[in-house]
Amino acid sequence: MPFQELTVRTRSRTELVDITAQVQKLIQENRVESGLLTLFVPHTTAALTINENADRSVQQDILAELNRLIPFTGSYQHTEGNSAAHIKSTITGPSQTIFIEGGRLALGTWQGVFFCEFDGPRTRKVWVKIVPD
Repeated sequence: MPFQELTVRTRSRTELVDITAQVQKLIQENRVESGLLTLFVPHTTAALTINENADRSVQQDILAELNRLIPFTGSYQHTEGNSAAHIKSTITGPSQTIFIEGGRLALGTWQGVFFCEFDGPRTRKVWVKIVPD
């Protein structure tokens, strides 16, 4: 099965976008009951994470703390003005792998899948590879 692509449009310089429903829809469209799903972001200033999606303040806290630890301006050598975005994406990482069980993402009760924008707003891609059992 070839990889599929999701499009994510961001509206802010830094933002966490819950893509759980989009990913779950791909699993249903592909009629996969059990297997593995790998998500990959082909961008150097964006990332993926899995975290709580029940309380929006968690995402706000994550972004606030990342922005505090890695400020937008600093004594960076990279001259494009987005060094902070490169560092944040390196820390959070470009991929996630999730089990599929019973035709659903095998996530914890409060977990969701988030696209992490660190250099927006932009239109981004997430590549999705589903490997059925």
